[in-house]
Amino acid sequence: MSTIFTKIINGEIPSYKVAENDDFYAFLDVNPNAKGHTLVVPKKEVNKLFELDEETYNGLMAFSRKIAIALKKTIKCKRVGMAVIGLEVPHVHVHLIPLEAMQDMQFMHKVPLTPAEFEATAKAIAANI
Repeated sequence: MSTIFTKIINGEIPSYKVAENDDFYAFLDVNPNAKGHTLVVPKKEVNKLFELDEETYNGLMAFSRKIAIALKKTIKCKRVGMAVIGLEVPHVHVHLIPLEAMQDMQFMHKVPLTPAEFEATAKAIAANI
C-alpha cells in the first residue's frame, strides 16, 4: 500500500510543492512548526533513512541542502534546522524547519497558515532555488 507521501508525489493528494527532480520531492508541511517548514522525500518508498542505498541517501542530503539554502534565503530565521524522525509516516522524510530557538524543533507548537500563505511560501522558496 502506498504511503501518504507516495500519494502526494503521484498527485493523488494535493501538496504545496517547493521542488522536484527525478528522485526527490519537496513540499510544505501542512502542519508546520514554522512558516516554510518543508518536507523532503525520496520518490522511492523506503521506510527508514539508513535503509536507503548509499546513492539515494547522498542524493537526499544534497537535495535537502539545496532546499535548505533556498529556505534560508526566503524565510527570515537564524538558521534552518533538519530532523529525520520517521515515526509518523513509514516513508523516509527530512524536515527542514526555519529556526529562531531550539524549541522550534520540538514539534509541539504549530503555526496556522491559510492556503494562500502556503501557496505564496512554496512559490517564494521555489523561486530561490
